[in-house]
Amino acid sequence: MRETTVGIGAGAENFTGEAGATDMVLNIGPQHPATHGVLRLRLVLDGERIVSAEPVIGYMHRGAEKLFEARDYRQIIMLANRHDWLSAFSNELGVVLGVERMLGMEVPERAVWIRTLLAELNRVLNHLMFLGSYPLELGGITPIFHAFSGREDLQHVLEEASGGRMHYMFNRVGGLKEDLPAGWLGRVRAAVAVVRSQLPVFEELVLGNEIFRARTAGVGVLTRAQAEAYGVSGPIARASGLDLDLRRDEPYLAYGSEELRRVLTVVTREEGDCLARFECLLEQTVNSLDLADACLDTLAGLAPGPVNLRLPKVLKAPEGSTYAWTENPLGVNGYYLVSRGDKTPWRLKLRSASFNNIQALTELLPGTLVADMVAILGSMFFVVGDIDK
Repeated sequence: MRETTVGIGAGAENFTGEAGATDMVLNIGPQHPATHGVLRLRLVLDGERIVSAEPVIGYMHRGAEKLFEARDYRQIIMLANRHDWLSAFSNELGVVLGVERMLGMEVPERAVWIRTLLAELNRVLNHLMFLGSYPLELGGITPIFHAFSGREDLQHVLEEASGGRMHYMFNRVGGLKEDLPAGWLGRVRAAVAVVRSQLPVFEELVLGNEIFRARTAGVGVLTRAQAEAYGVSGPIARASGLDLDLRRDEPYLAYGSEELRRVLTVVTREEGDCLARFECLLEQTVNSLDLADACLDTLAGLAPGPVNLRLPKVLKAPEGSTYAWTENPLGVNGYYLVSRGDKTPWRLKLRSASFNNIQALTELLPGTLVADMVAILGSMFFVVGDIDK
């Protein structure tokens, strides 16, 4: 018997086997440039080929679901805001939609359209991060500068409206924190136009790059059946041919309106590989910009009016339960809210997209080479805080 220790990043693990055995246990992470946070992958290798893969999670667990039970309905927005730090507005939105459903509350029309606009801008912000960081993981440094240039333009207008650059805290039960600044819609339209003008760079610089295509085409294929079995959603599932988008299939906010139904396109692919996932992300970004323009057109024609409802000083949801779900940038987020008539939730269970999506790695990685592991891992477009909550 012999024992050897190998590792990449912060962790390594022992393996024990017969003399001449080739199996080796390799730890990727929990601190590693490829993992988008403190995720650990426990790989069993046969030479350069992965035999099995186990994602080890929990390093960023904050116990948010338990903390929900000790905060009132205004305070839980702050906790729910942070698990996916690239989709803060969308995280807030799901919580307030659940509470409003419990209360049977109708939000003012302007607030509905503003929420829809901000949700799409937040989606673009999220996707730009991955459109820039994924090529970086494969050795291409230039795209991330273009991605961050576009992100800055959008973050300026979001910061102007909400006061926050990352955690916006702009949603409230019953609407929004406050109305928009004067002239803000025009500045958003200009920012959207700038970002749209930058997207061809990713077509030419990334998708037109033969090295990028060689590293991603046919690599890490996730079948539609596997996506369904693991509850995978969002751009990753649609790249495998799973045609699911809650904005179209179970509309919320203004997505069911005639104005947006004409614009909304659900981008799908059949290949299910790393390249298909990147292509879906890029095309979805273009469509989100189209949706943002459609929201701006509608908002420009709406009469001035309130963006929130007057609420009691102590807000209590009636006894009962409800389930709200939204099409977050990374996939389907679900919020199961149970109330016993108090000012705090009795239970608020969060179904985060990244938690389900990352489980598919146990199917994707076995049989592939270690050299392809980073390409597959990066194409899953996850945020570790969204996994651990």
